[in-house]
Amino acid sequence: MAGAYDELGMFRENAEEAGLPWRGLPAVERRSVEVVPGRSVSALVWGTRDPEIVLLHGGAQNAHTWDTVALALDRPLVAVDLPGHGHSDWRPDHEYSPPQLADDVAVALRSLAPMPRMVVGMSLGGLTALCLSARHPDLVRRLAVVDVTPGTDEAKAEPIISFISGPEQFTSFDEILERTVQFNPTRTVSSLRRGVLHNAHEQPDGTWVWRYDRVWARPPEFGSLWDAVDAVQVPLLLVRGGLSGVVGDEDVEELRRRQPSARVVVVEGAGHSIQGDRPVQLARVLDEFLGAGAPRGGGRGRGR
Repeated sequence: MAGAYDELGMFRENAEEAGLPWRGLPAVERRSVEVVPGRSVSALVWGTRDPEIVLLHGGAQNAHTWDTVALALDRPLVAVDLPGHGHSDWRPDHEYSPPQLADDVAVALRSLAPMPRMVVGMSLGGLTALCLSARHPDLVRRLAVVDVTPGTDEAKAEPIISFISGPEQFTSFDEILERTVQFNPTRTVSSLRRGVLHNAHEQPDGTWVWRYDRVWARPPEFGSLWDAVDAVQVPLLLVRGGLSGVVGDEDVEELRRRQPSARVVVVEGAGHSIQGDRPVQLARVLDEFLGAGAPRGGGRGRGR
């Protein structure tokens, strides 16, 4: 059984599972920004100071995929629900290409985090972050891309596509959790249970459905986005999952050909969703990339 859902009530579980010290509830609030009339982008705002970091999740995920990473970073940040995901509104045209997502995210960030020191994007969020850097460079001062490049295609993403192409609804919470566990062998059941609670909801008839717009069952071709890599004018980091096949060595070679100064880090023991498999290690990589010059502790605080 799922039990009662408290969106901001599971952070202690995240911390304890990751071996992070628990110092009380962090200051986190959900905020929404209208990006066009009648359509909003929602986000989780961590901390009480100006956000230093922006986190963009992957396709068929939501902002809560970053919860443990946010706790480990302990910095003020914003974790965005991409349009069509989480608590953000779906686009009426159901078009979610990275350039379109980047334009929507840019509007939200000008309200929520106009001067971030780093933008981090995973998978679809990583491609969106690349487009954000190319189309709205004033919002990106440092860019970290997690386990994706424009070379990611249907063959490389096949395990992800197989998962999100599953049933449209499930008879119970246990059924949707069972399928999630089946397709995520590198994750703990407890973390996946939290993930399903954040990423699905129960309907009046007792069935369960995902929160995201299911057009992402078949992603588009991303090869044209190599132009966005060419346009990056800030420090660039690519983080690969050691157990993931979503990024090939040939993709890394192409990235380095276009951006010779780009850094590449492999997180061993992690699949595609590095933020779920090895969140503390990912936080360390991101913290090192960001640099140690900023004051710490601004990401936390009592209450919500």
